[in-house]
Amino acid sequence: MSLFVPFLRNLVRYGRLTVVDARNRTHVFEGRPAPGLRPVTIRLHDPGLHWRLPLRPAMVAGEAYMNGTLTVEDGDIYDFIALANENINRGAARFSPGARLGSLVRRLQQWNPVTISRRNVAHHYDLSGALYDLFLDPDRQYSCAYFVDATATLEQAQLAKKRHIMAKLLLQPGQKVLDIGCGWGGLALTLAREAEVEVTGITLSEEQLRVAQRRAEEAQLSHRVRFQLADYRELEGRFDRIVSVGMFEHVGITHYRTFFRRMRELMTDAGLALLHAIGRSDGPGTTNPWMRKYIFPGGYSPALSEVLGAVERTGLFVSDIEILRPHYAETLRHWRNRFAEHRAQAAALYDERFCRMWEFYLAGSETAFRHQDHMVWQMQLTRRPETAPRTRDYIGLAEASYPHS
Repeated sequence: MSLFVPFLRNLVRYGRLTVVDARNRTHVFEGRPAPGLRPVTIRLHDPGLHWRLPLRPAMVAGEAYMNGTLTVEDGDIYDFIALANENINRGAARFSPGARLGSLVRRLQQWNPVTISRRNVAHHYDLSGALYDLFLDPDRQYSCAYFVDATATLEQAQLAKKRHIMAKLLLQPGQKVLDIGCGWGGLALTLAREAEVEVTGITLSEEQLRVAQRRAEEAQLSHRVRFQLADYRELEGRFDRIVSVGMFEHVGITHYRTFFRRMRELMTDAGLALLHAIGRSDGPGTTNPWMRKYIFPGGYSPALSEVLGAVERTGLFVSDIEILRPHYAETLRHWRNRFAEHRAQAAALYDERFCRMWEFYLAGSETAFRHQDHMVWQMQLTRRPETAPRTRDYIGLAEASYPHS
């Protein structure tokens, strides 16, 4: 009997998975019906997968799909990962030797001093801008959108996300704003244009910096927005407002106290910050090893229990926390569909193996939000409790006052 057979028999408690092995034998693993899970058939083309897959399933499945030694014949890669993640989430085959080892060395995996952070950022964000244009909205918002209306387009939801963040920042004309991890500059430019504030955006990506600076010039906003290649640990000055969207996942638990200490040092006495990040709802964990190796080296999405202790020890006041539940799953669905529509262009930019890697990345990320414990949280922080309003009514009022197009 192949080693993967008892492994998958233990895993598949919900849904139906058919495996055609490398010797052309068919194995069917069927559990209880589960809404939203489609029957899936995969084919293994390498006999080595018969024993490697159960030993390190998260890594081996991703690499096999990238290399074409695991193919999906009924359904697609999203259906396969969704079936696996739903079963893992319900308690089947929750650990492996590799997962246990990962929990022991996770601090080392997230050791991100400045030099390593620069290298990790370049690995993902210095890819061709033409790639990101294939699946992101025109503003290149590479973070969770905000679907006020489930039928909203990606563009509408990303604009709503920016309005939501602007409202929580309580912006006033002339304020100085720091955007930590500014990406390609879309949020910083929106803040400067709509709220008439002065924005400093920092990134560790040379490609993002080049695009952001060009966009500021084209928008004739260079007098209000400046972008620079810098790490949050290297910055000087003080700011009325600090915002960081989609960057905290790259900080690493070893550096949380430093991050929030620097945030406090960079904030004026009446300052306020808004931190938008991916988290997990079931407590501390580890980063998927395939994701860490191929997509986000050094990355980790923390539980709030890992973050709040670091905040408290730096003297900052948590004035608001909001959990965004289905929004990133919907965002990723849009990205995944757009990438599929433009797959030929992606292959022309890179190659077929790269396309399969990104298919696995986008599908795996979406299923993490639909079938596992991932979520997005927005945390508002101040030096003084009285800086933030007593109630949250101001958020909706401020959102309504900003342009909707």
